[in-house]
Amino acid sequence: MKQFTQGFKYLLSGFKLILKPGIRSYVIIPLLINSVLFAGAIVYGANSLNNLINSLLEQWQWLEWLTWLLWPIFVIIALAIVFFCFSIIANLVGAPFNGFLAAAVERTITSQELQPENEQELLEVIIISIKSEFQKLLYFAIRAIPLLVLFIIPMVHVAAPLIWFLFTAWMLTLEYGDYPMGNHDILFKQQREKFSKNRQLAFGFGSGVMLLTMIPVVNFLAMPVAVAGATRMFIEHSGLKTEGTSN
Repeated sequence: MKQFTQGFKYLLSGFKLILKPGIRSYVIIPLLINSVLFAGAIVYGANSLNNLINSLLEQWQWLEWLTWLLWPIFVIIALAIVFFCFSIIANLVGAPFNGFLAAAVERTITSQELQPENEQELLEVIIISIKSEFQKLLYFAIRAIPLLVLFIIPMVHVAAPLIWFLFTAWMLTLEYGDYPMGNHDILFKQQREKFSKNRQLAFGFGSGVMLLTMIPVVNFLAMPVAVAGATRMFIEHSGLKTEGTSN
């Protein structure tokens, strides 16, 4: 239980870390990009709905009463999309930035510089980051589908929510632990092995991230906070860091 609590505390430490000089810019830029993307999508959706309503009214004016129903439905759907999809899109868009964010956090904590990437390698770093995101999504999908089936199996469905909660917590730890570990060339398979030896720590951290993503507005900060917290966890917990790994 102590390890579980420690994992949760690592996540909370991310809130203080993202406010430190030298780290804030890596938080603000992807957050602005995601905000612009979602704002643009909502504006486009609103204009499309408005055009659809006008087209319908030109042919059937008696449908005017539907405008009072369609707009509230649109607002609810838009809010639901932002709430449920923001984290997914944020991870894809923010992936190239998260490695740099993790490096900045590590530099702040340890006062040691990671080996800098040259300009030619920068594009490669971005490509690797995006590929890693899809690798994690594939890992999640392959295991999520059979787990979802548990919800419709009699008797077993009682335990399905708990199993799903633990699996999601595990996946969130892998998601955000990947960035500081990836900076040290620790592959996804090796990351899973290391967290497997520290399951309580992993579940504590992942559970905290999951709760954070469920809080409206605050969930916008879930990604940078989790990356920062995972970096501190990587640095301070010797079981996650390989011997001889450079800082």
